[in-house]
Amino acid sequence: MKKRKMMIPLLSLAVLFPSASNTFASPNQPLSIDKVEFVGMDAPDTVEERSKMYSEASAIVTYNNGTQKTFPLEYKTLFQPGDVINGKTAGAAYDANGNVITNEAGKPYVSTSPDSNTLLSVNGKSGKLYMVNHYEGMPSNTIGNMPKAMALNTVEQDKETGELTVTDVKPIDFSADGGIWTPCAGHLSPWNTHLGSEEYDPDAKAHEANPEKSSVTQFARNYYQDNTVIGNPYLYGHLPEVTVHPDGTSTAVKHYSMGRLSFENVVVAPDNRTVYYGDDGGYTMSFMYVADKAKDLSAGTLYAAKWKQTSEKNGGSADLEWIKLGHATDAEIKKLAQTVKFSDIFETTADAEYAKANGFKRVKAAGRDEWLKVKPGMEKAAAFLESRRYGALVGATSEFNKMETVEFNKADNKVYMTLSTIGGGMTANPTDPVDDIHVSKINAGGIYELSLASGQKDRDGDMIDSNYVATKMAGLVLGEDLPTKDAAGNTANPDKISNPDNITYSEKMRTLFIAEDGHGHHNNYGWAYNVDTKKLSRIVSAPDGGEVTGIQAIDNLNGFIYLMAGSQNPGYAGYLSGLPSLGKSSENNDDSDNTNKEDR
Repeated sequence: MKKRKMMIPLLSLAVLFPSASNTFASPNQPLSIDKVEFVGMDAPDTVEERSKMYSEASAIVTYNNGTQKTFPLEYKTLFQPGDVINGKTAGAAYDANGNVITNEAGKPYVSTSPDSNTLLSVNGKSGKLYMVNHYEGMPSNTIGNMPKAMALNTVEQDKETGELTVTDVKPIDFSADGGIWTPCAGHLSPWNTHLGSEEYDPDAKAHEANPEKSSVTQFARNYYQDNTVIGNPYLYGHLPEVTVHPDGTSTAVKHYSMGRLSFENVVVAPDNRTVYYGDDGGYTMSFMYVADKAKDLSAGTLYAAKWKQTSEKNGGSADLEWIKLGHATDAEIKKLAQTVKFSDIFETTADAEYAKANGFKRVKAAGRDEWLKVKPGMEKAAAFLESRRYGALVGATSEFNKMETVEFNKADNKVYMTLSTIGGGMTANPTDPVDDIHVSKINAGGIYELSLASGQKDRDGDMIDSNYVATKMAGLVLGEDLPTKDAAGNTANPDKISNPDNITYSEKMRTLFIAEDGHGHHNNYGWAYNVDTKKLSRIVSAPDGGEVTGIQAIDNLNGFIYLMAGSQNPGYAGYLSGLPSLGKSSENNDDSDNTNKEDR
């Protein structure tokens, strides 16, 4: 089929709920939204429906005076990669000097993989609006491994309707850290900064074996526009943070002290210090970071979890034991990243008998089955530059599969964690070095709930300096594999989630929004899951072949409720879309501080 670029009409996924001045209000009882119930849509069943991003869902809004009103959801497109905004091309690749990278015809390389939308207000209600978004990958016909991008978009809001308009777009500068590597999901921090990600950290061992041919070197040569450069894998696989300033500029840093892994995203607890991670890929880990200071991720203590299984039912459940990997500052780990290589940190061998006799340990982390031994004095470098390898060496569980986004429910003191596919290391594997997790395979994946507590000790008996330590983990919302493919092409039950990826939670609506990225459903869907009623409602369908991505729920931004979302790599085109306004609130305070794959 010939590919064509589709223009998306205003096809419903977000709704403008009435403001406090609507006719239901009375002088003695200012109107506000009490609760929202989502009414799901049918799965797409025509070629037209399957080829576009659309919604036929609705929302029942109950107000504080008992009245109700039903609204059809409305999807509104902000822009698409390739659009020219204020003379700049959205989704373009940039080099280290901030110049657009072009092909021989002088045209920019443009991403088809938009991800992560963080809409935020600078200086409160009277301040300007900006949106940080990621471009996770570049088309496969580019020259080697092309630099990826984070962009800062200037956004204007209609104060009466809540409509959003993007008026400018510019790249965020990561030249101080060698560029940005595969930015995936992201999150708005409680202190109003953007916390991004660097997914699929490059293998430093493989790079050292053949640096001239490695993807890291390809990346560096494109980024610096210099074919003599040799890349450095230890600059990538960190947690980036972007601060947006009132003048429309931004400052970007990478937090080397938070470890190096395949960051999907992170979420911060209400103490502004405790952070939970999504570590994507096969044979990955669950990490927790406790910062030394609130709202400052430049120094802290890194922990990895040990899964101590209590049940195989409902996706499995376990008690969690935390193993301290170490304490570090960004400055000291960045210095190590710039000066050491893999062979400085580890001894390796392929001879099992020699390994057993000489103090090596067999581990399987990030899918790499190998014998390792940390060289004397290199424990800190191992912990923070090879976090999964080191974590496996000291006993943490490295068997999680396709761990995606994590999200926080403050009122219930819970963390939600997505496992896009429950399989791989999570099933029984008696030949693996360790077999902590052994649950039934669910290709459709699921979302787990982590329960938190204070007064917890790590494996060594030392107190963990946090009141938000995860102690238990259990399945919450699971997909269901079908025994055979159905007539519509689904291999997973179309009325349940399949291959969940990005999630975002609305405290006020008590709703977990779930975005799919997989092949279990004919099209990927977006869902609304009410944590109280347990009702699951399909609220959007992505174009055939594309994932639902970049979701962000905002309970109050200048009096409006927003849900952001988009789709990447659909069959016809890539979209970056905003879902303006799930409602006008009667509150005047700004709650924005309380407040998304190319590789499948």
